[in-house]
Amino acid sequence: MKEASVTLTIYFDSQFYVGLFERVESNKLCVCRYVFGAEPKDYDVYELIKSRYYELKFSPSVEMEKKSIERKNPKARQRKIKKSIVEFKLGTKSQQAVQRQIEERNMDRKAKAKAYKMQNSDNKFLIRQEKKKQKRKGH
Repeated sequence: MKEASVTLTIYFDSQFYVGLFERVESNKLCVCRYVFGAEPKDYDVYELIKSRYYELKFSPSVEMEKKSIERKNPKARQRKIKKSIVEFKLGTKSQQAVQRQIEERNMDRKAKAKAYKMQNSDNKFLIRQEKKKQKRKGH
């Protein structure tokens, strides 16, 4: 039996409201970032989950290690988390996965742009060659 869970966290990111979907299946984490724009109403979120959830593009899965639950004072635990975030500035697994997804998307976009530019330059070269031939023929 597979264990699966999906959580949605909505936060304000300097300009827009952003939803962060985290899907965990058999110790693998996949995330998706969805920009709402204006503050989403409950029915907007419900409509997104109901009709467009399967259209969302999730990041490649990241392996998660199982952690044993530590029973500590919640304030001490929060201080420890803040300290670790300030020291490393790496973010959470979800943020790392989103960053990896953004990097992959940028690499794909750059590869497509480069291929388009090469194709365009090849076409221009062929047109110039054809014009040279036409000039020699005296047309």
